Order: sequence, then structure tokens, then C-alpha cells
Amino acid sequence: MNIKKQTWKNCLVLLPFAIVVCLYELLPLLQLALNSFHDENTGAWSLSNYGKIFSTPLYQASIVNSIRISLISALVGICVAFIAAKSYHDAGEKFQNFFTMVLNMTSNFSGVPLTFGFMILLGNTGVLTLVAQKLGFLQDFNLYSGNGLTLIYIYFQIPLATLLLIPAFLGIKKEWREAAILLHCGSLRYWFLIGIPNLLTSLLGTLSVLFSNALAAYATAYALLLSNYALLPLQISSKFKGDVRINKELGGALSVVMICLMVAATLVNNYLTKKHAKGAA
Repeated sequence: MNIKKQTWKNCLVLLPFAIVVCLYELLPLLQLALNSFHDENTGAWSLSNYGKIFSTPLYQASIVNSIRISLISALVGICVAFIAAKSYHDAGEKFQNFFTMVLNMTSNFSGVPLTFGFMILLGNTGVLTLVAQKLGFLQDFNLYSGNGLTLIYIYFQIPLATLLLIPAFLGIKKEWREAAILLHCGSLRYWFLIGIPNLLTSLLGTLSVLFSNALAAYATAYALLLSNYALLPLQISSKFKGDVRINKELGGALSVVMICLMVAATLVNNYLTKKHAKGAA
């Protein structure tokens, strides 16, 4: 009887959270999915929106650009974050406290303020751009392009990835390193044979988070390029505002495509993680 009462109490405590999830996540998601299967003109059930997405060059380019930028920024971000997290793990307490403060500050510096900062530094008349051009560098660099957007994405991916990887390094035992030294195992060989395999689950999980984070990022891309670049979040936004006529059906289909890409990234990550776990066992 007491167990049943406790269960009911737990359900009541979770009820506000469940209501919020239903109202702000599940219901909008369901509405997007239903809208995506309606024809724009007739309102009848149809797959025309998905056919339009995969047959129109603009939407095809948007999907390809989103995947490319997300993948590049995630890979570069996790490589830099691995080195940063390793340095944090090997450093003293004072440096760790300072580094944590810097990470917390930089991880919250994103979106429109981050874009504005890059414009001041690396825009067409940015401080670093003018200095570099006088020295003979960055002659053809254009911040207002896909490469410029990728650079900004890499910047805000690094602090997030570092914060996610730091706890993973707590699983690396000092005894492993000492044993490797006794066996005359070099540092590079130690990390490739012992360190990275033990961190692989965390690395894959972090990579999945970074990919999804970049894929759905909107404020940074819109502040930098408005709607002048083929990118999935920008195309989705343009279907709900800014056009002469709102096209919620096509916008819903584009949203479903982006969600499917995120789910696919998560499923691939789970498959590789399970495969690694079986191999380690």
C-alpha cells in the first residue's frame, strides 16, 4: 500500500513536467508531421512536399550544406576539445578552475553576439581582416559564406565539446599510464591503444551532440547570412515568416527531414557505441 502511495506521489510530482513536454514538444512535433503530409493547395493528404524537397535544387543544397557544415564543425570541434580536455586533466587545480571559468564564459557566447563579434574581427572591414590583408593573408576570405559560417560553428562547438569530454577523462586511470611507461610504450601509442579506445563511447556521444547542435543552429546563421544561403534551418524559418505567403506544409516537411537527420545521427552513434562495447567485452 505504501509503495502504491509513493508511486502516485511520484507521478504527481512529474505531472507538471509531463504537461510541459506534451504542450511544447510532443504536440508541436505532431502538428509539424501532420502538416508535412498535406498538400499546400488542396489540403489533401499527399507526399508532394517531400517530393518537392528532394527534387528542388535549393532544398537539396540546403540539406547537403547543413550536413557538411555540421559534420566539419563537429569533427574539428571534437579534435580540439580532446586536446583541451586532456590538458585540463593533466593540469593543476588552479589552472582547472581558471579553465572552467573560461569554458563557461565562451560556451554561453553564441548566437547573435558571437556573429557580431566575428563581423568586427573578420568581416570585410574587420580589424583582423584588414591587418592580415596588409600582411598578404586572407585575400580571398569571405566571412559571409559557407566557409565563414563553418568557422563560427567550430568556435562555439569547441567549448561545448570540452565541457562534455572533461568528465570522461576522469575514467582514465594514472596506473594505465604508469604501466605503459614501464612497458616502454610512447605517449602517442598509449593514447591510440589505451586512452582513446576507453574514451570512444564518450567521444562518439559528444560527436553526435555536436552534429545535432550545429544542424539545428539558427540564430548564428540568420544573423550572418539572413536567408541568402542554402541552409536547412534558414529554409524552415522562411516558410513560417518572411515569405509573401506562409507555407507551413512545406516548412513542416523540411522540419521532419531535419529531425530525421538528427535521429539518424543518434542511431549511428548508438550502433557504433554498442559495437565498441561488444568488442571491448
